[in-house]
Amino acid sequence: MHRGCTGRIRFSNSVTEGAAIPSGMPYFVAAEEVEPVVRGLLGVIDVDGGPTEEQLEVLWSVTDHLWKRADLRSADLAPLGSSELAAALVDERARRRFHLVMVTLELCRHPLTPAQVARAEEFAGALGLEGADLEIMRDWIDAGVGMAMEDWKRCFGAQVVANSEASLRTERLEQAIGDEVWMPQEADPELAARLRELHGLAEGTLGRSYIEFYRRNGIALPGTESGSLMQAVSVSHDMNHVIAGYEPTGQGEIALGAFQMAMADNEQNLVQFLGNLLIHEAGVLDPGGFNPKSASLQRPGAIELLGEAFDRGAQCRADFTHVDHMAMAAWSLEEVREEFGVVPVTVVA
Repeated sequence: MHRGCTGRIRFSNSVTEGAAIPSGMPYFVAAEEVEPVVRGLLGVIDVDGGPTEEQLEVLWSVTDHLWKRADLRSADLAPLGSSELAAALVDERARRRFHLVMVTLELCRHPLTPAQVARAEEFAGALGLEGADLEIMRDWIDAGVGMAMEDWKRCFGAQVVANSEASLRTERLEQAIGDEVWMPQEADPELAARLRELHGLAEGTLGRSYIEFYRRNGIALPGTESGSLMQAVSVSHDMNHVIAGYEPTGQGEIALGAFQMAMADNEQNLVQFLGNLLIHEAGVLDPGGFNPKSASLQRPGAIELLGEAFDRGAQCRADFTHVDHMAMAAWSLEEVREEFGVVPVTVVA
C-alpha cells in the first residue's frame, strides 16, 4: 500500500505550510539548532564506510550559505544517531528543514545503496516524518528505477494543476487524472501565438526575458511542438527560471528547486525539487522530454550554487512560483525581482 503522494513532509501542525519564510530567520532553524541538525545529517550519511566527498561538500555548502556556520566544517563534529537528534530537535519546522537537506544528501550518494535508504528511513521515523521521497527511494531500491519513476509521475501528476501557469489552467487540465496528464497531445498554436506576442514587449521585461530564455538555450516554445498537458507547467517553470536567474542546466535545475523550497516549503515545490534531483543528480528519472544526467552537482561551482540557492530563496519576501506570471509579463524583470525580494546570483557554475 502506498503511503500517498501528496509530496508533503507531513506533521500534525501544518500552520506554516506554504507560508513565506520570514526575513531574518535562517530557513526556520534557530541558531542553537544548527549544530545538532548538522550532526544529525552527518549521522544520516555515515553509512557504507562513511559519507562520500560530494555528500560532505553539499552539507558544508548548505551549512555555510544558509545557516552561516562555516566554522562547523573544521569543528570535528561527532555524528548524532536518530534518537539523539529526535531528542535535541523538537521544533517541527526545523525537522522539516533537516528532512529536506537529508533527501538532497541521500540523492548525492552514487550509487544509492540500501544502507543509505534504510538510514534515511530510520531518521525520518524517529522525527515523525513521512513523504513521497521516502516511498520513491524505497521502491527504487526494492523494485527498480521503473517503479521509482512511476511513483514520482503519480505524485507530480497530482500537482499538475497547481504547478501550471495560472492563466493556462483550463477545465480540461483540471479534470485530467492519472496517466492522462502525460499522454501525448497535439501542438497548441494558440498557446504558441500567445507566447510569441511576449517578444513584442520592451527589452528587459519579464515577458521579453522569458522569450530570450528559450532562444538563448535553443528550447522549443511551448505549444510549437506536440507534447502533453505539461505544457502549462513548462510555462510556469521557465518563468521561474527567468525570475530566479538560473539557466536550464542540470545544476541550474537543482538550484531552482532548492530556491523554490526555501521560498515556500509546500507539496507543489517539493515534488518539483525531487524531480530535479532524480533527473539531474540521480540520473534515473525520464518522464519524457528530459535528458537525465548523473552527478550534476559534481560540476565546477554546482555545489556552491546549490548552497547559495537555498539562501537566496530563504531571503525572498514571498513565493513567486505559482503566481500569474503572464499578468506581470510587461513588468521589468528588475521590478519583479524587487517585488519578491530576489537577490542577485553571485556563484558562477
